[in-house]
Amino acid sequence: MTVNTLKIRDDHKPVAFAADGDAFKLQAGSQVAWLTGETFGHKELRNRIEPWLTSLFQSEHLSLLVGSGITHAIHRIATGTGASGMDRSGYAFGEMGSKIFAAADKEAPRTGRATANIEDDLRVANDLLRGMQIVESEKADSLKACIDAVLQGFSASILTNETSIALAEEGKREQAFNTLVTFLMSFAGRTGVRDRLNIFTTNYDRLIEAGAELAGLHLLDRFLGKLMPIFRSSRLDLDMHYNPPGIRGEPRYLEGVARYTKLHGSVDWVQTGKDIRRIGLPFGATSVEPYLQAPGLSGATAHELMIYPNAAKDRETADYPYVELFRDLAAAVCRPNSTLVTYGYSFGDEHINRVIRDMLTIPSTHLVVISYDDPLGRIMQTYQELGRPSQISLLIGPALADLTTLTEHYLPKPAIDKTTFRMSELLKQRMGTEPQPAKAAAPEVGASDGSGLV
Repeated sequence: MTVNTLKIRDDHKPVAFAADGDAFKLQAGSQVAWLTGETFGHKELRNRIEPWLTSLFQSEHLSLLVGSGITHAIHRIATGTGASGMDRSGYAFGEMGSKIFAAADKEAPRTGRATANIEDDLRVANDLLRGMQIVESEKADSLKACIDAVLQGFSASILTNETSIALAEEGKREQAFNTLVTFLMSFAGRTGVRDRLNIFTTNYDRLIEAGAELAGLHLLDRFLGKLMPIFRSSRLDLDMHYNPPGIRGEPRYLEGVARYTKLHGSVDWVQTGKDIRRIGLPFGATSVEPYLQAPGLSGATAHELMIYPNAAKDRETADYPYVELFRDLAAAVCRPNSTLVTYGYSFGDEHINRVIRDMLTIPSTHLVVISYDDPLGRIMQTYQELGRPSQISLLIGPALADLTTLTEHYLPKPAIDKTTFRMSELLKQRMGTEPQPAKAAAPEVGASDGSGLV
């Protein structure tokens, strides 16, 4: 049996329970006031979780931070297997490889990782390359060629996940994308008068973009243009409006719009001269190389791919565009009455955790952590270190965070609109007009029935 962790609403501490299929049982030492016994099922959990999430999703400001867990979940639904991750196996940096790996192993704990991955290796390799270029080392060209090869292999592994999903059996692929669409629209289905949903991701793939296209969700990011969009630092608060028929001069906000930020870059972002551009790389392409052979890309190679922390030039380029992206993250979540929901994020990036810590210093903010598991214990460690349990909700474990289970049982329905609230008010009014059970003495005419209606 697997162990799951739940903490929402007025729970003073996380509640642990074991799952045996659809039957759940509290672990020893866990006590809750909302259960009469130790065993329960999805119905009891839904009655507890769904109203709470629905309320939080209607906060004044709502943000969603998606980690690699979403890719693994969709990949498993479509193919039945896990997606390739950030494992360093299979990559080599030539004669400098052993020293690069050793340095990355030393730096990984400082960044919040228990073990180094390919991102750490690339960071160290780029720093070493920069040093070699400064001292004009003869080995600089050899190391650069190795980094190019690693980046090419790394980008190919990212595209492999996309290709596997795109080529999966039709029924499974449709189920996977339907689940993704439901997941996204549960967050984005906000009325147009509310602040736009902010979606942040640490992933390099384009799974969120593919799901948004299928859902008809408009994503607003920092790229402007059609043929080869260019990254702009001067992005204003652009939005989408429409004019209702017969009404002039009163544009209304279009529903189904979200702001989108890829914090670590993307496999289709390329540095061209002084600009960052997004190339037309189809979802499911097997390689990025053919799409780099185009006029205007200046013979770009995999070394020019904007995959964090890769940078082809100098320190100024290393900070750009990522400094702009993290500024967007801080500006979106560090506001009063803001809710941040994380899905599939393991809290292994200290630069993101720092922003979350700053957010929770505002008393009206709330953090919802949804994760399939916590193998390294980083989520619970961060929960303890943050020291603000009343501002944090936890849904950890396959019984809670499995993507299919989550969308079917616990997430709010994809459209929270005025119809829902009108129905709720109507039901309240009808409850006051239903025949009351016989009592010893009937209430006087005009007396209140306790419902607030006379």
